[in-house]
Amino acid sequence: MSFRLRVLGLLALTAMTATAATAWLTLRQATSQVQDSVAAGRQEVSRINDGLQAYGFTHGTWAGLSPTVSALAQDTGQRIRVTTETDVLLADSDALAGRPPRAVSGQPPVLVDPRPLLRLPAGRVPLASVKRTVTAIAEYRSTTVYAACLTRAGARVSARTDALGLPVVSAGSHSARCAKSDPGDDQRAGQDHVAASKCEKEQNLTACLRQVFNERTASVAPPRLTVRLGVRDESPATLAAAPTVAVASGVALVALLGALLLSRAVLRPVRALTSAVRGLGEGELERRVPVSGRDEIAELGRAFNRMAHSLQAAEERQRRLTGDIAHELRTPLANLRGYLEALRDGVVDPTPELLDSLHEEAMLQQRIVDDLRDLALAEAGALTYHRATVDLGDLLEVCRTAHRAQADTAGVTLRVDTEGPVHVDADADRLRQVLGNLVGNALRATEQRGTVTLAAARRGAFAVIEVRDTGKGISADDLPHLFDRFWRADPSRGRATGGSGLGLSIARQIVTDHGGTIAVRSTVGAGTTFTVTLMATGEPVADG
Repeated sequence: MSFRLRVLGLLALTAMTATAATAWLTLRQATSQVQDSVAAGRQEVSRINDGLQAYGFTHGTWAGLSPTVSALAQDTGQRIRVTTETDVLLADSDALAGRPPRAVSGQPPVLVDPRPLLRLPAGRVPLASVKRTVTAIAEYRSTTVYAACLTRAGARVSARTDALGLPVVSAGSHSARCAKSDPGDDQRAGQDHVAASKCEKEQNLTACLRQVFNERTASVAPPRLTVRLGVRDESPATLAAAPTVAVASGVALVALLGALLLSRAVLRPVRALTSAVRGLGEGELERRVPVSGRDEIAELGRAFNRMAHSLQAAEERQRRLTGDIAHELRTPLANLRGYLEALRDGVVDPTPELLDSLHEEAMLQQRIVDDLRDLALAEAGALTYHRATVDLGDLLEVCRTAHRAQADTAGVTLRVDTEGPVHVDADADRLRQVLGNLVGNALRATEQRGTVTLAAARRGAFAVIEVRDTGKGISADDLPHLFDRFWRADPSRGRATGGSGLGLSIARQIVTDHGGTIAVRSTVGAGTTFTVTLMATGEPVADG
């Protein structure tokens, strides 16, 4: 996988993990806290409602309610403001706590009804239920007045619930000050009976009788309360920080571990590459870096290895070239020196034959030096070219004329084969230099009665020149070295018969400078063909 894709994948995975973990934690924590808050709020409202309702049920009045409100506020942590339905303030937890009352929240108020829920046994006949309701009304009036009196007297009042759901009040020592009134008021009882009797024909008898009970006891029962809880613009509960920090730390740790693993994977080959580059700069051209994978780092390692191989090959070629030059020049220069010293010492006579031989030897060395100069200029891109439109047919004819005498001497047939006019944009002298080298090599490799053919043809946008011979050919092992400097296919050939060994190297560089290619194919015992391919000029001539 690409290094860039790995980095992007790690970052994307880290980001998605962090986002998912944070979202999950926030949602889970918020949901939990909302549920807990709702449950706690319901419990607190229920506790406050039950506490206030119990107080009214027991005491029959709201007098002395403040301690109960303070205790409920402290127990639940709520800000409690209690008023009657007519908005008469009874108690405020802020005022009771000694601080200025704060504005209440906009939550719906809690309604507290202290009156008991009348219990009527199921299955009774309507008349019996009516009688029990009338009795309950009278009993509740009497008990409520009694409980209110006890409360105002400072008695410690308690109550229990009887079978009808009515309070049964008891008190301590203050009970003697308050006398429980006789519930048997005939006039009221008659009115209560009339009101209750209207429910006999109602389908829901119990609900109708409970409504009558509430209406007939409203004058003595404590009024219903409106309870407001909370404070306006109160800050909501914040999310707990510990789980968020824990998850964030976990995600950061995962990202850190991922970054460490990635940096290790990146820095290991980088360190190896840095060490190899340092060694290469110090002359250790054999240094290479281990490469595995197919990402950008691996590609960088392969590029470095290729560069190091090229540098090492160039250094080896340079050393080999220096050795080859020394080898090529040492023997003839030693011969020249020996003969000159012999002539100086009078050991040999300066005959015309000897002088001609020495002159020829000096000319051969001059040719080697000239070839080296041409090759150096060509490889440096400093060789001068004078380009013009060249007719390859004419160029091949000129080359055949120049080598006809050598071919006749070797008993080799030299011929030209062209397919129509073929033109290229090139330096004619440099192309003759290339062809002269190829033809000279072909004539030396071809036995008597053999043939060397110079051919030119156009193949689409390219001009192709071939130098074919029927010589002994070149082995497949020697073909890769054919264009190396000072290399000869036949080691037995000397400078006089095999040339300087630089001609093909120069020819390849000249063809390359012309934007072309030179190739060779050969079969041992059948001959060799050199092919030069250049860009053609002009439109191809149609057949027919």
